[in-house]
Amino acid sequence: MQLPEPRKINGFNTVGLMTLVKREVGRFLNVYLQTIVAPVVTTLLFYTVFALAFGGVAREVNGVPFLEFLAPGLIMMVMVQNAFANTSSSIVIAKIQGNIVDVLMPPLSSLEIYIGYCTGSVFRGLVVGLVTGCVMSIFVPISISSLSLVISYAVLGTLLLGSLGLAAGIWSEKFDHIAAVTNFIVTPLTFLSGTFYSVDSLPEFWQGLAHYNPFFYMIDGFRGAFIGQADADPITGLLVLLIMNIALAVLSLFMLKTGYKIKS
Repeated sequence: MQLPEPRKINGFNTVGLMTLVKREVGRFLNVYLQTIVAPVVTTLLFYTVFALAFGGVAREVNGVPFLEFLAPGLIMMVMVQNAFANTSSSIVIAKIQGNIVDVLMPPLSSLEIYIGYCTGSVFRGLVVGLVTGCVMSIFVPISISSLSLVISYAVLGTLLLGSLGLAAGIWSEKFDHIAAVTNFIVTPLTFLSGTFYSVDSLPEFWQGLAHYNPFFYMIDGFRGAFIGQADADPITGLLVLLIMNIALAVLSLFMLKTGYKIKS
């Protein structure tokens, strides 16, 4: 009996990549109450607090009703936080349970693994953002000034945090490490990005400092794509996010290729 010859994969392993993407997407869809519904509810609670407790109904920011100003920033915030959570939790869980080998053993290159994980994180971020936006539109009118900018900032923003989550997951040895990255990097940069205010209202020193925060550009540009005005030039924001994405992609690919904390 002639044994079958090993399958040769020339070029891109499309089947393997799509399998990894399906696994990552299915992973968060199977627990949608935790990964989709819960973030939407949390975001609506933020919205309610600012609408009622801080007099948001009567306030305006640069002539825009505060609640219309606030909504896009909250949508972007929940998108990027979930994109980060998707890749970071997937990697850490696989390392702790010992099934990271299921990803490392198949004929998948570092680039294919990177694309697979980040595609799942971007998809989760976009799904959560879309659901949040639909629910929020019930309470506040949401209009889009530039659909192309909305899509560009949504994809680049979620990809940025997906790449960061991948690198953080590879670096982390336990959930405490991921919590540290979330608490000391992701959350502070998100809250200091102008999500709840315009950076033009800050003193000059803090305005300048805000422009060194990449989260500022993703929040400001995404919001500007809805309300038609932004604190920074939207093209500059896209360039900053593109550069940061490239940098984090290079870092993640280096960690995957060298097997840093996943092959030893």
